[in-house]
Amino acid sequence: MLCLVTDRRRLGGAVDAVVQQARAALAAGIDLIQIRERDLEAAALAALVARVVEAARGSSTRVLVNDRLDIAIALGAAGVHLRADSMPIAAARRLAPKTFLVGRSVHTVDEARAAADADYLIAGTVFPSASKPSATAWLGVEGLAAIVRAVRVPVLGIGGATFDRLDDLASAGAAGVAAIGMFIEVGTRPDRDVVAAARLRFDSLRVAP
Repeated sequence: MLCLVTDRRRLGGAVDAVVQQARAALAAGIDLIQIRERDLEAAALAALVARVVEAARGSSTRVLVNDRLDIAIALGAAGVHLRADSMPIAAARRLAPKTFLVGRSVHTVDEARAAADADYLIAGTVFPSASKPSATAWLGVEGLAAIVRAVRVPVLGIGGATFDRLDDLASAGAAGVAAIGMFIEVGTRPDRDVVAAARLRFDSLRVAP
């Protein structure tokens, strides 16, 4: 499972660049697009989500909104991705449609176990990354593997993910990868061949948790 996490600051700061990246991700067959623009005002974020959701209509890609459950529901996104310190998953489910995806970020085994009722987890930071330059500790492959073993839901690794590190994530038993920089490195617009190669490589290397 491949998840593109947006960060317009890494694309020059323009909202339009996020939409262009999302359209390229849709064409490339990305599984999930997580709109993570936490500094945007509500109206601007809603406008961005609306554009990406409309672009994704009819595709197999599911659009998620980072933490803003209200905007995700109002704009018809496929789900919400909750921060580790955000609202309880059960509370989100009570407000959301039945088919809504609810994911959560986790950093420890205890957090993962507490979020075992999520549809998926994103665990990190696995490796040093440009988006978390101030981090002083990383999960590493062993930490990611411990989280995978602790829960039954799919776990995606995030943080410092590159094409060459997919084998490490796969060996930990992760169900996939969530990334910002890995997709920017191929020219800000995910290419179908690159995505297909990443999926093939991950699937061929992944071991059952």
